[in-house]
Amino acid sequence: MLSKLALFDQKIAIIDHDDHSYTYDDLIKRALVYQKTLLDNIPEGSSVAILSDYSFEAIALFSALYEKKAIITPITSTTPAEINERIAIAQCSYSIAYHGESFVVTAHTNNATPHPMLANLQKMGDAGLILFSSGSTGKPKAMVHNLSHLVAHYELKKSKTLVMLLFLMFDHIGGLNTMLNILSMGATMVIPHNRNPEHICSLIERYHVAVLPSSPTFLNLILMSGAHERYDVSSLRMITYGTETMPESLLSKLKIVFPKIKFLQTFGTSETGIATTSSKASDSTLMRIEDASCEYKIVNHTLWLKSDTQILGYLNASMESFHEGWFDTGDLVEESEDGFLRIIGRAKEVINVGGQKVLPNEVESVILMMPEVQDCMVSAISNAITGQSVAVEVVLKDPKEATSIKKMIRAFCKSRLDGYKIPTHVTVVEQTHFSERFKKMRLG
Repeated sequence: MLSKLALFDQKIAIIDHDDHSYTYDDLIKRALVYQKTLLDNIPEGSSVAILSDYSFEAIALFSALYEKKAIITPITSTTPAEINERIAIAQCSYSIAYHGESFVVTAHTNNATPHPMLANLQKMGDAGLILFSSGSTGKPKAMVHNLSHLVAHYELKKSKTLVMLLFLMFDHIGGLNTMLNILSMGATMVIPHNRNPEHICSLIERYHVAVLPSSPTFLNLILMSGAHERYDVSSLRMITYGTETMPESLLSKLKIVFPKIKFLQTFGTSETGIATTSSKASDSTLMRIEDASCEYKIVNHTLWLKSDTQILGYLNASMESFHEGWFDTGDLVEESEDGFLRIIGRAKEVINVGGQKVLPNEVESVILMMPEVQDCMVSAISNAITGQSVAVEVVLKDPKEATSIKKMIRAFCKSRLDGYKIPTHVTVVEQTHFSERFKKMRLG
């Protein structure tokens, strides 16, 4: 990794959240310092947790640990119980946290027999990566990647002079994909101090950011906040979006507001890595997987993937989502005649109304067309007769509409949706529920 970075020398690698710029040479030098000092007494191949989100220091440490063939677990949580649980599951012998102006190494006693996957990585002399699932439907799964293989996936990237915002988090496969892409191209990454629309748009203006990786939820927050109107975001050339389904009506709004920006749908999972994709058009939710290292198939309308960058396995869960090397993503898809795919929702989020299936994204896309609605989230609620029915939380442009919004929604949906898809329960909220990764958290 460091030898590749050396090719970019005095190019700006990182603009940190302290507004300080660091070159690739700075990054290499700091990584070498960590190798010789901080990591000197840590044996090669050790399992090590980095307790940090992105920063110049954390990326330098990540690079140094990679060179030492460590098994790295990035942890962005600040909750002690969650941190300790993840350190234990990942069998970390050490954790490293930034305190004040320096990193502090903590050794952890671990008497358990090393998990065979970790032992095999150490035996092969390969670096490893452990990521945890979001845990939205149960206990987080600890996924083990061969980091050496993952990094090799980026080796042939061509050099580019480009400024990208590092939006997704350090412990997220999408965030690591952005980081590794930037480093492999010799581009510049801008690390935000926080992830709110105002700050993100101010960074785009200040540093002439060309590429913004994001999620549909966050892009809608930008529109709702009006931050894009208070800052000059004309430097943006591309917005990539993923992590959740994009409502077609939201994408249409975005294209009206940002007509010159290319919108690219990305796709990947923590289990399989991020695949190379292309969108049929900037205003289309149809995409094509164009990745020589990734295969796909559709089984009962669900997308299955097999990739060269998929995980070795889970440390704390069975491999029931895998079958003969194929991973069931849980994403429902439609396939067009010309081979493009459209993600239409998650299988686990389908609402069953008396045996009739309802996709939340379809209902959301219709309701978001209403001029009175800024945001909405559809989910299931229990119904004594049909088992489930459709509920929606809405954020209104004018709170005065709250008393009549249920009738307005039903009337608007009547000519656009089948009757069983029309929400029976409407709640007005100030903000819909989403995770720190700006992914919708549906009720029910």
